[in-house]
Amino acid sequence: MSPADRPPTAADRPLTLADYATAARPRFTPAVRDFLEGGAGDERTLAANTAAFDAVHLHPRVLAGHQAPDTTTRILGRDWAAPLGIAPMAYHALAHPEGEVATARGAGAAGVPLTVSTFAGRTFEDIAAAATSPLWLQVYCFRDRGVTRALIERAERAGFEALVLTVDAPRLGRRLRDLRNGFELPGGIAPANLTGDGFDSPSAHALAEFDPALDWSVLAWLRTVSPLPILLKGVLTAQDARRATTEGAQGIVVSNHGGRQLDGAPATLTALPVVAEAVDRACPVLLDGGVRRGTDVLTALALGADAVLLGRPALHGLAVAGADGVADVLGIVRDELTDAMALTGTGTVTDVTPALVTPALVTAGPAPGRPAVAAPAGTGLRTRDLHASVSDPVLDTMNFLNEITTRYPDAVSFAPGRPYEGFFDTEQIFTYLRHYVDHLHQQGSTPEQIRTTLFQYGPTSGHIRELIADSLRKDEGIDVPPEAVVVTVGAQEAMLLAVRALITGPDDALLASSPCYVGITGAARLLDITPVAVEEDEDGVRVDRLAAAIDAERARGRRPRAFYVIPDHSNPSGTTLSLKARQELLDLAEREDILLLEDSPYRLVSPGERLPTLKALDRNHRVVHIGSLSKTLFPGARVGFAVADQPVTDETGRTTVLADALSKIKSMVTVNTSPISQALVAGMLLTADGRAGELNTATAAYYGDAMRVTLDALEDAFPPQERTALGVRWNEPSGGFFLSLTVPFRADEAALTQSAEEFGVIWTPMAYFHPQGGGEHALRLSVSYLTHEQIKDGIGRLARFTRARAATNGR
Repeated sequence: MSPADRPPTAADRPLTLADYATAARPRFTPAVRDFLEGGAGDERTLAANTAAFDAVHLHPRVLAGHQAPDTTTRILGRDWAAPLGIAPMAYHALAHPEGEVATARGAGAAGVPLTVSTFAGRTFEDIAAAATSPLWLQVYCFRDRGVTRALIERAERAGFEALVLTVDAPRLGRRLRDLRNGFELPGGIAPANLTGDGFDSPSAHALAEFDPALDWSVLAWLRTVSPLPILLKGVLTAQDARRATTEGAQGIVVSNHGGRQLDGAPATLTALPVVAEAVDRACPVLLDGGVRRGTDVLTALALGADAVLLGRPALHGLAVAGADGVADVLGIVRDELTDAMALTGTGTVTDVTPALVTPALVTAGPAPGRPAVAAPAGTGLRTRDLHASVSDPVLDTMNFLNEITTRYPDAVSFAPGRPYEGFFDTEQIFTYLRHYVDHLHQQGSTPEQIRTTLFQYGPTSGHIRELIADSLRKDEGIDVPPEAVVVTVGAQEAMLLAVRALITGPDDALLASSPCYVGITGAARLLDITPVAVEEDEDGVRVDRLAAAIDAERARGRRPRAFYVIPDHSNPSGTTLSLKARQELLDLAEREDILLLEDSPYRLVSPGERLPTLKALDRNHRVVHIGSLSKTLFPGARVGFAVADQPVTDETGRTTVLADALSKIKSMVTVNTSPISQALVAGMLLTADGRAGELNTATAAYYGDAMRVTLDALEDAFPPQERTALGVRWNEPSGGFFLSLTVPFRADEAALTQSAEEFGVIWTPMAYFHPQGGGEHALRLSVSYLTHEQIKDGIGRLARFTRARAATNGR
């Protein structure tokens, strides 16, 4: 590498990416220049990618009425200043002495992420220290998985936020220019995060060290290594894209230069709409390859990308002016994108549609052997036109289970987490309504007032706050004023209100125990929030892991606000926190200044002595308590509540409680909870002097028996010796509706379909409940809905299925 003559001043700084490429050329020796310009593929790759962009034109629009276009985009829960990031490239020190450290500073100044190559020339720790925007790690999977694991763990400790697995490079392509030049890395430049033989040559490392036999199981393996989201880089076909989402990839990078360019293989832009259509918003789709102008970015967005990654131009900027050059290159692209959005009448990134691409030019004249880019559809909506949450797998989980249950009505279903129907009596509905009407009359309400209470909308916070507060005092020792209670449409709405109130933007973090109830994950996803998973062990969440997660979020520049947990008989795992763990959790919340979202639906329907709730132990307003009267009293009424007594002070010094803020949000969501539903559950409470626990004496005993029947049936179905040989194990909850079963096969939707169709038993994959991956070899059993005979029959069917699946899938 030739030394830079001098960094350009503002007056003579290049104006376009092409200018930067020209200015960078004299700063390299011919061999280094060929190495950098060659990319990771062969000489045809870049030409094919840039030509594809040249063949597509954008459709201008005038008088659109927008202010200055907003380029902000959101990927994997983080806001980027533009739908633009830096692609993974090795050995930045070839362009500038500071290498990736300077690149990270430039990316941070531009407000976009940097994907760091496995073969970076600076340590992950040094790069992270310089970074102010997200860092992703590009991962190659080596023959020695220990090397890959060590790299990932090191990057995770340094604060990296995602893994980008390169899947199209089991070997490098024939880089003819490097072969002709006999290129070797200059002295002093080497992979800073790898050691050992085989890692000192840019081509030999692939031939000697890459695992050439990767299959889709590598995603499951990566999830055992790290909870970080995984993106697959190198996907070019609809088949691979669909398989990637099925296997749990949380992002796809359309890229064709991780390996050798095949004759007739598509350019990245040509493959993009095919991949985007196949993914159908299930995860972000990024494009890497051929982007050289802001119009290229807008074209990629129009054809289905959520963002693009910029490669060689970033190195050109680095070579010419270090971190400032990187930031300037990114700024040029962003400015050009802003201009292109203005000229096409596009106000925000989310406004970009296929209609921006001129149809005639999109469909005309594809390169020989390559498919044409699809023209925009008609006026009908596509999923990509809707909010991304509707394509999130977590929102499909219940629909899939319902569909399976409907398709196989004779199957024994351990899926529904709902109460046993044998306790319901239709005539009780009228009794409970009469109890509540009598109560209102005794309280002095006139017939007209009672009529208004039952028939009109009513107060947003609810009619029955006083009764719920009284019940909490008697049953749980939770002493709060009625004003701290908001009556909600089930506990699900309470979660949505609390998350919306507390998470104010992308810099706020919601943490959740993992596995966790899908309702909190889904509510967060609707609000464009990605929960940070804190893994449980067999005794529930570990406070030290929560503390580490809080520290990690703060190291990323984020503010942890709340931690969601079900302390008693949790859904899905069935775990219960000890009294010691509860107190430690409260101490940590006070020390770290976070709130605890305590979800508590299963306590009163479980037998035996109950440990105090977090809220009952709360002395410093650290707990927002979420409760459900669906599980304990009347499922169909769909009544829940939130207890939020945290003081909130406004700019004038006036203090209210958090419940008031939740009520304001509720007024724009459901307006109020059905007065008839409130009347029904209130009537039930009144029959027992407000003591819901007394109403659940028989139900708690039934559910306790159901759990014992299930555990005994598992013992009978899987004798100890066979259990050990198969690798089957389960936990033994003391109450609640759920337990977790570990199995020797991948417990996915394909396995569930076979289980229902061939063996007549339905369960829930535990992977549904892990927001950042995990649980692939476990399933949830719900014991609440079935009779004891159905439980015994169902466990027998499940054992037969497990043996059959294990025999075909291996151990």
